Amino acid sequence: MSYNIHHANPPSRPGEIDLEAIARVIRDQKADLVALQEVDVNTGRSGTVNQASALAELLGMNFYFARAIDFDGGKYGVAILSRYPLSGMETMSLPETAAPQSEDRVLATATVALPDGRMIRFGSMHLDVSNAANRLQQVQAINQVAAQEKRPFILAGDFNDMPESAAIQELDKLFTRTCGSNCAPTIPVDAPTRTIDFIAFTHASGLEVVSQQVVPERYASDHLPVVATLQFK
Repeated sequence: MSYNIHHANPPSRPGEIDLEAIARVIRDQKADLVALQEVDVNTGRSGTVNQASALAELLGMNFYFARAIDFDGGKYGVAILSRYPLSGMETMSLPETAAPQSEDRVLATATVALPDGRMIRFGSMHLDVSNAANRLQQVQAINQVAAQEKRPFILAGDFNDMPESAAIQELDKLFTRTCGSNCAPTIPVDAPTRTIDFIAFTHASGLEVVSQQVVPERYASDHLPVVATLQFK
């Protein structure tokens, strides 16, 4: 699953936090691996709660949080949730030289030990919202990391860009998006018109898509979650 959780603030309830609603969405989809974006850790606006840890506890999952910026007395960034053991967790800062004033962005990655003993690499990211050239640079940096990865590599997150954009076209050079050429919109939740949240895997991963859907969950966040089932060929 890829899910921008809007720091667990339902759009219809300004200023309120509902972590259980986010957990329910993940639980209902029976997701094994989740890439989260817009996660608060110990910020004032979210009641000084470590949202990554709290969601992991609610769901009985392992987690890794990657700080992008300091915010409101705490940290803000992306996270990984996993039903399987995690190791080799890393946070990589993404470039923003085209517009250095933009909010800092990161890629979080971890090695996941699957039940059959196979190991994969899983990544969660959130690209720049304001500058297309930054987004292109950030995807190029992610592609460089993925090209060096010997394990199957799954990437998920909020790309803040549409399928026809330069950034997504760059992504497609190395990755296969689970939605293929028929990518349903993920934002805004009330009447979705834009497809900016994706799950993808490197061409060399040996994976194929069993199913893919955008979940019509309109309360918990301002993004719709994306869920895909993958299998090894």
